[in-house]
Amino acid sequence: MPKTPRPSSNGGIAKSNPYVGAAARKPAKSSGSNNNIFKMNTDIGQHILKNPGVAQAIVDKADLKQSDIVLEIGPGTGNLTARILEKAKKVIAVEQDPRMAAEVTKRFQGTPQGKRLELILGDAIKMEKFPYFDVCISNTPYQISSPLTFRLLATSPSPRSCILMFQREFAMRLFAKPGDKLFSRLSVNAQMWAKVDHVMKVGKNNFNPPPQVESNVVRITPKNPRPRVSYDEWDGLLRICFVRKNRVLRQAFLGTTSVMDMLEGNYRTFCAQNDILLDDSPLDPAAAEASMDVDMAPAEDEAGEPSAMDLDDEDDVPSFFKEPAPRVKTPARKARGRVSALVRSKVNKVLTTDRQLENKRARLCDEGDFLRMLVAFNEEGIHFA
Repeated sequence: MPKTPRPSSNGGIAKSNPYVGAAARKPAKSSGSNNNIFKMNTDIGQHILKNPGVAQAIVDKADLKQSDIVLEIGPGTGNLTARILEKAKKVIAVEQDPRMAAEVTKRFQGTPQGKRLELILGDAIKMEKFPYFDVCISNTPYQISSPLTFRLLATSPSPRSCILMFQREFAMRLFAKPGDKLFSRLSVNAQMWAKVDHVMKVGKNNFNPPPQVESNVVRITPKNPRPRVSYDEWDGLLRICFVRKNRVLRQAFLGTTSVMDMLEGNYRTFCAQNDILLDDSPLDPAAAEASMDVDMAPAEDEAGEPSAMDLDDEDDVPSFFKEPAPRVKTPARKARGRVSALVRSKVNKVLTTDRQLENKRARLCDEGDFLRMLVAFNEEGIHFA
């Protein structure tokens, strides 16, 4: 008569298979890893927004319409995407990581929302052109904050608005005003082409894994129509003014040899293109010395010491925002010649006689000051591109 199977200690039936214990433990081990799909790559800014309240608030601030096409950069696992799909006609999601793209596809596959989701696998910055969209919403990877911002501002036709999450310091620089500690060339450039508003703060604990910095959400509304200003000219002027933003403008221009050499070369090019004859004879030593009437000492802040916040040498603005211009070879400049003196007198006229800006500092100038300065320089034949 066969023996009755003996119950095991865990309530099951004991098997003769010696590996039954390991097999029984395997499901318990794997069940705990189901919530961890894969390791996030923080090197490319993979910090998933896990707080549903914050995700909903971001979408609400976008004021979406049922007819809107939304561009989402870096959808991650689709937490924001799901809420956007509830309000928009269509979502175009651009994802660089194939693993993330697979998760988003799996999440919406076979659902009504999935039919309104278009997933593009690739790098948003390297895309030749964005598809048409009305609104952009993005939990932006911090590494592409600046190029993405200006890529969106360069998009034609312009989007209605962009709701973007950035590292807090970068966001504060975007909407900083003249006189603020973080006011910089980035601030002036962004506010020239768009209206920038602060939306909300987001703590690091709202992400998985948590980043090392806090975040802010901003709304960028491109100006429509766009300002009819040459970007190359505009940014060229700002680069000079903000090399040291605490330096007075007279010092930034007339007190910097490399700047004056560049402006003289540009003036020669302008004259050559417009058939303007120049007297290129050298100055006599006394006149040459008199033309160099600007103190060449290093710029100092109000306290008399070089400021740690003075330098603004970050290349915030990507080159693709600029309109390509043909390069023209310029003749070599003769040291302390009449052309050099003429250019110096023109620069001095713009800063002193016309605009009284010689003693102003870049960090205290507003958009109107820079715009009037650019117009005055161009009227004198001085260009920055």
